[in-house]
Amino acid sequence: MVKLASAREIRMYGPRLARNRSEYINAGLYLFATILLLSGFSAQFSNEPKSGLVLLLMGSVIIIGVNIHDLVAHLAGIDFRFPLMEYDVQFGLVEFAVPLVYTLGTILFFLGILFLFIQAEKGYGYYKIETRALNFLIAGPVLWLLGSIHNSCQIYERAGGHVQILQESVLIPFLMGSMLFLVGAILNSREQIGYDHHGLELLGEVWIWLGIFGSLLLFIGGLTNVVKVFKMQQIDGLRLEKLRGGAQEVLVQIREGQVPLIAEERQTRRPVQGSQSASVPAPYKETPYKDALVGQA
Repeated sequence: MVKLASAREIRMYGPRLARNRSEYINAGLYLFATILLLSGFSAQFSNEPKSGLVLLLMGSVIIIGVNIHDLVAHLAGIDFRFPLMEYDVQFGLVEFAVPLVYTLGTILFFLGILFLFIQAEKGYGYYKIETRALNFLIAGPVLWLLGSIHNSCQIYERAGGHVQILQESVLIPFLMGSMLFLVGAILNSREQIGYDHHGLELLGEVWIWLGIFGSLLLFIGGLTNVVKVFKMQQIDGLRLEKLRGGAQEVLVQIREGQVPLIAEERQTRRPVQGSQSASVPAPYKETPYKDALVGQA
């Protein structure tokens, strides 16, 4: 249930006021989603555990929307010019791939909880989806952990030290929370071997407690993410990471209308070079001094 944490300058998209508003809403929604997750896991110890599943489903939907916003925000920062990723590989592996992986993992977790909710609501009549539900509860955290590792392996060349400290304060709780969710799902699946449990009985205490602690770590990461977003909006005196490999310069030139599209430039490069070579005039041949005097006479 994690989200992307990045300090890219190209996330500074759109008008300043609208951008700041959307970034604050994004960070606030994620923080609210972690509260729903924490409440959903805690509700499993109450007399109405189904309500806890509803809270988990609601939190999952919000986190899916948050990650989709992160993906679109970074693509909007490069004007959706995918060829620019060839210049900066880290942008493709982190800013593009991480929110996509997080979204897929959250969808799998959502389906696992939804299948268990249907099983409990219909009176234990859909036994075939129980195995799929447990597998989805494992597959989702696997993708979260994979994305968290990718997110934690960012290399900074131009970002300031203050930005990097804020980054790590967000990434470390997300990584630890993803690990707890994965361990809890694996242990819970192993506990069900040899037992004839159905519905909500498939969610053991180990899964619930590790889910509570994992949600608490995500809540801490969400709080620090709010601070990071606030600091990033105050651009003055704060150095953010730019695109590498010349991608930042190419993007600026394209926006200023000085460079054609990358794809069109590559397609027309060879013909242009051929036409230039064909239109080059013949070199000027010098006339000897004697012949010049004769011609004047």
